Amino acid sequence: MLHGLFERLGPLGVTSLEELVGLTRQVDPQRRRKRHLAAHVPHGPGVYVFRGPGDEALYVGTSTDLRARVRSYFTAGEQRSRMTEMVGLAQRVEALPCAHDLEASVRELRLIAQHKPRYNKRSRFPERLLWVRLTDEAFPRLSVVRRVVPGPGTVLGPFADRRAADAAVAAVHEALALRQCSGRLVPSASHPACALAGMGRCGAPCTGAQSADEYAATAAVLTAAVHADPGRLCAPLLGRVDRLAADGRFEDAAVLRDRIAVLVRALRRRQRLAQLAEVPELTLARPDGAGGWALAVVRRGRLVAAGVAVRGAPVRAYLQQLKTTAETVAGPEGELAASVEETELVLRWMEKPGTRLVEVTGTLACRTPGTGPLRGFLALVDAGRAARDPFADGRSLGTRARPDRVTGGRTGHGGPAALASRV
Repeated sequence: MLHGLFERLGPLGVTSLEELVGLTRQVDPQRRRKRHLAAHVPHGPGVYVFRGPGDEALYVGTSTDLRARVRSYFTAGEQRSRMTEMVGLAQRVEALPCAHDLEASVRELRLIAQHKPRYNKRSRFPERLLWVRLTDEAFPRLSVVRRVVPGPGTVLGPFADRRAADAAVAAVHEALALRQCSGRLVPSASHPACALAGMGRCGAPCTGAQSADEYAATAAVLTAAVHADPGRLCAPLLGRVDRLAADGRFEDAAVLRDRIAVLVRALRRRQRLAQLAEVPELTLARPDGAGGWALAVVRRGRLVAAGVAVRGAPVRAYLQQLKTTAETVAGPEGELAASVEETELVLRWMEKPGTRLVEVTGTLACRTPGTGPLRGFLALVDAGRAARDPFADGRSLGTRARPDRVTGGRTGHGGPAALASRV
């Protein structure tokens, strides 16, 4: 009888226990009929793209097992309403096999940035990231911009939104007496000083009270914090948090603490990106779990080649072929050749336990002292946020792809009594 039941499940496309369990749940018949879209999808790591009626990209995703992941969209295990809508529009699934998980993640980012699929929420608009730049003039000021010009300069970020950028700017202004007025400044003794100068939060270079050299020394503190040492910038801010807390001004202390945390994270992010931006080429290797090696060639933060040297194959010879056919990066030396998110993917892959650094052209080094001494502060901030509401329920609410219908006081699944018992 069991074998007979299995034969009856075959025409429904059920070939695994997971699919059998999913069959017992509520599944839209229209979605189930589209299971054939996954028939040609291979196993292994890679990227999948759901294509719409006009062959436009609806959704881009990645998985270590393409076939299993794509097939899951046609089972009851997928309860997200947006994905149900997307599957209803999909006409075909494009599969792009990759050598390993890093290549799949990078290709996913690039495809999302290129096609901007409407059902992807993350990484659709990398061009909308914000940066805080110290302007290039005699009396520089902080400016929030969307694009930065490659070359020397003091740039902080990137930031996901304007609120985070403004919080970092406010933290810097709390520590340094940089001018906050806009426009080019021409010092004049007849120029009236602003209110910030009266409060001691600006050196009033507009009145000639502060020379260009004195102002440059103040701006140099921010430059040093961005490139290597944030101690002189953050120490007075942390001291002020302690004083506010000691005076019982806990709300003001919390606001300043959060601003400092945003600033420190931006400094840390910038310094980590600079590590790879300055390396012309490096080669990484990780065990693939089958006796071989997953290889990645990175140039100035951009993944330019990826492959797998299977067990028993000469790794050095294969690696040389991989580097010969690798992508050639463009742009000035010392600047990132990839998006920020792609470089951070490479950094996380490089820092995983088991990853080996095979070859390096140039110097790969962390700036010292960097933001390392401030890790304890960030840990306390994160712990404080977690304990802020000990009774909060962090579980996400699940959604049903097809809610129960109510007709004439009765539901489509057993009436009010059955609905009450499920609730």
